[in-house]
Amino acid sequence: MIKINYEGKLFVPELNTENGEVDDHTLFEYHQEGRILYADYYGGDVIKGHLIGTVFDDNSMDFVYHHLNNQNQLRVGTCHSIPVMLESGKLELHETWQWLNGDGSKGSSILREK
Repeated sequence: MIKINYEGKLFVPELNTENGEVDDHTLFEYHQEGRILYADYYGGDVIKGHLIGTVFDDNSMDFVYHHLNNQNQLRVGTCHSIPVMLESGKLELHETWQWLNGDGSKGSSILREK
């Protein structure tokens, strides 16, 4: 298995369930230090957001995220992300997530490396 380093990678959402707040106008800027993963994200309905978590040996990630949306609401959630290597050499992140505030609903999304 090839070890993925997420440092400096940029991702944009390709798909998201309706209860999500990110869309194709949201940009994620990933960073990695060892097993620590973190990112800033913004755009679309998200004014400013952050995530922090862990990268596992199989390159999957678990993280928590929070952001301020265009309605000035603070949203918080948790996510499990599985990378898929595309033929182009770019990554897709297949994600399952859940809001930890608001309605507590679950969703799924796919982010594609820019």
